[in-house]
Amino acid sequence: QSAVSVPRDFEGCSTLRKYLGQLHFLQSRIPMGNGQDAAVPVTWTEIFSGKAVTHEDIKYEQACVLYNLGALHSMLGAMDKRVSEECAAGAFTYLRDHFPHSYSVDMSHQILSLNINLMLGQAQECLLEKSMLDNRKSFLVARISAQVVDYYKEACRALENSETASLLGKIQKDWKKLVQMKIYYFAAVAHLHMGKQAEEQQKFGERVIYFQSALDKLNEAIKLAKGQPETVQEALRFTMDVIGGKYNSAKKDNDFIYHEAVPALDTLQSVKGAPLVKALPVNPTDPAVTGPDIFAKLVPMAAHEASSLYSEEKAKLLRDVMAKIEAKNEVLDQFMDSMQLDPETVDNLDMYNHIPPVLMEKCAALSVRPDTVRNLVQSMQVLSGVFTDVEASLKEIRDLLEEDEAQERKLQELLGRVPPAPGSPPGLAEVSKECSKYLELHEKASFTNTELHRAMNLHLGNLRLLGGPLGQVRAALPTPTLSEEDKQVLQNLKRILAKVQEMRDQRMSLEQQLREMIQKDDITTSLVTTDRSEMKKLFEEQLKKYDQLKVYLEQNLAAQENVLKALTDANVKYAAVRKALAEVEHKWNTTVQTLVASYEAYEDLMKKSQEGKDFYTDLEGKAAKLLERARAACQASEAHRQQLLER
Repeated sequence: QSAVSVPRDFEGCSTLRKYLGQLHFLQSRIPMGNGQDAAVPVTWTEIFSGKAVTHEDIKYEQACVLYNLGALHSMLGAMDKRVSEECAAGAFTYLRDHFPHSYSVDMSHQILSLNINLMLGQAQECLLEKSMLDNRKSFLVARISAQVVDYYKEACRALENSETASLLGKIQKDWKKLVQMKIYYFAAVAHLHMGKQAEEQQKFGERVIYFQSALDKLNEAIKLAKGQPETVQEALRFTMDVIGGKYNSAKKDNDFIYHEAVPALDTLQSVKGAPLVKALPVNPTDPAVTGPDIFAKLVPMAAHEASSLYSEEKAKLLRDVMAKIEAKNEVLDQFMDSMQLDPETVDNLDMYNHIPPVLMEKCAALSVRPDTVRNLVQSMQVLSGVFTDVEASLKEIRDLLEEDEAQERKLQELLGRVPPAPGSPPGLAEVSKECSKYLELHEKASFTNTELHRAMNLHLGNLRLLGGPLGQVRAALPTPTLSEEDKQVLQNLKRILAKVQEMRDQRMSLEQQLREMIQKDDITTSLVTTDRSEMKKLFEEQLKKYDQLKVYLEQNLAAQENVLKALTDANVKYAAVRKALAEVEHKWNTTVQTLVASYEAYEDLMKKSQEGKDFYTDLEGKAAKLLERARAACQASEAHRQQLLER
């Protein structure tokens, strides 16, 4: 109801646009087209004949609203709202291009083309007026004016059509006469400014012919202007004063001063029009003008099906892109695996500036136990003392037994081989047996003791180092020596590795953006309001939103080859540096492990040293007792031998 009787202002235009949009939303859900189940009769009055025209087609309602939108804009344009002509042309253009021309004669192709060119011509007139007020260059003003002529010539061709003439009747003659008058008038303005350009270029012969042509065309316009309002007559008289004055002055100057030949007009280059206006496009479903879709909750099954088809298109796009990404990633992963380059440790130079935490921990532990080395040395000295005492006792026992055995042999040589006399001293055999057992134990323990001393001597220096100043510990660790050239090779390699990581990160980010964009992309609402025949076009338009991301991804993937080539070259130069760094790192790790092993060996050394002390202290006691027994037995044996000799 509001759209039937709109106010003659921009609010009226807004109402018509809203109604047009809602009709479009309705049409996409309810079968109200020609011959469809829910079609209802729609009646409007034809503008020229005044007859009522009825069609059972919702598109006829839309067409009439569009026509009225164009008509209202043209009225507002006549009221000095300069942009309205382009809006009117947009409405008539959309009507001509998207709706049947058989609804009514005022919507025929010729009438709509006439309306479009009349609107564009008047809009171009507004630009011409502004260009002259702004004193734009003469040639530009001439081209703008020539385009006004072109638009009105197109309008005139539409007016001369027999179908249009019969429809418009008397109006056709009046309109044709007015349009022709404008054609001559604006052609005169164009040639006036071409003459002014010739004047600026000091082509005085050309200036004369352009001004003469402008005067001729203006005279034709004046002839056609009979019956036009006084404002038009006044404008023509003013223009005659300007052009007439220009022509008379130019002819006089050329006749008496310049004497240049005046060329024929048809030998000069024609003025090509410069179209600076265009029909503003109409989007019936633009939410900025339609307001909320009042049928939003009605989603036809066809729209759901179309949405599924669109989802498949998105999935296909994602599959295609992911296939390219995965192929490149596979190449990149294989390449990086073969290089064995870890960006984090490619030079590992920083680790040589610090004592590693594991070593710091050992240094800290020894710093609170300053007597560690001294305790170990003392423990080993005590062990050595006991060891020596045991060894001396066992040696003495062995010497006593050997001496006794030697004396026994001498006695037998003197007396002959006779069985021992009754009452010979017992115990030597037992002493000898026990001595052999202790010697065997001592020999085994001696080997262990030697190994223990060797281990202590091996670790003692390291323990002293760990317990000393940290500067000495750091100085004991190997460090690499690199030339300036080596450092540059390293920096270049790290820079390219950072580029590889940047390329990976960007690729992942773009992939994530694409996935999120596809996930959020729901065009069901648009599908509801789109004709089935337009679905493919809509899909293509909607999928264009991914083009920029695809371009970024393509650039990222294309860059990989160059980045990997640069990395290969850098790695070749890095080979010698890598070998040297690897050797130093191996020495560093070995040194650290050795120092840590020395710390960890300390407790074991102390424990074994204590065990050794306990063993030898026990053995020392047994050896001392055995020595006493050995001495007593040897004395008894000697006394027995003396008795035998005295017999």
